[in-house]
Amino acid sequence: MQRVSTHEVSRGFLITAGPTHEPIDAVRYIGNRSSGRLGVALADEAARRGTPVTLLLGPTHLLPSRPGVDVVRFRTTADLERLLMERLPRCGTLIQAAAVADYRPAVDIASGEGGKLRREQRSLSLTLEPTPDLLAMCAARRRPGQVLIGFALEPLDRLRESALSKLQRKDVDAIIANPLGTMEAATIEAEIFLRGGGTWKTEGAMSKEAFAAWLLDRLPTIAPR
Repeated sequence: MQRVSTHEVSRGFLITAGPTHEPIDAVRYIGNRSSGRLGVALADEAARRGTPVTLLLGPTHLLPSRPGVDVVRFRTTADLERLLMERLPRCGTLIQAAAVADYRPAVDIASGEGGKLRREQRSLSLTLEPTPDLLAMCAARRRPGQVLIGFALEPLDRLRESALSKLQRKDVDAIIANPLGTMEAATIEAEIFLRGGGTWKTEGAMSKEAFAAWLLDRLPTIAPR
């Protein structure tokens, strides 16, 4: 097993962004409306500060503007899981901003020529299975000194409760809680819940690019587990 030095673990960012596409057949998929804009902004800001950063980026048209960002593309939850297991040992901070599917088709139901379902005059049922909890999986494999940050996207009436529950269940250092309207929006208004009980909150909505700088300013104050 290749050993990773403390120095290698201490600096770089590993950021995930964008949606996942879970295939139903060769041309159809289950997806979501995530644009990946926040994760891209975080990667750009990290690169602007001279920090090594790898961006695991799902199927979105957005790309970082900074040449220092190492972009690796994924499509499915399984793709992202493989990349996280490969890249996690060498990062100092993981920011899991990707909107990962909670469910995917249990089996490939495609039939016929080319793996494309054809229209028929009958009902079609699709069985879904839960996807792996990638953030919890990363937390279970973290190295000493690593910081892990996740997101909670929920309706306002259960946002705080969900974020606090996720913080405990997934055993991470911080959860960024933002309401459903953040998805596809240019702005974000967020509250960040920290392991140990502290919180940070934005003063109203701000652009996702401004939020990226705001968050990275505060990350050095997080003491890793």
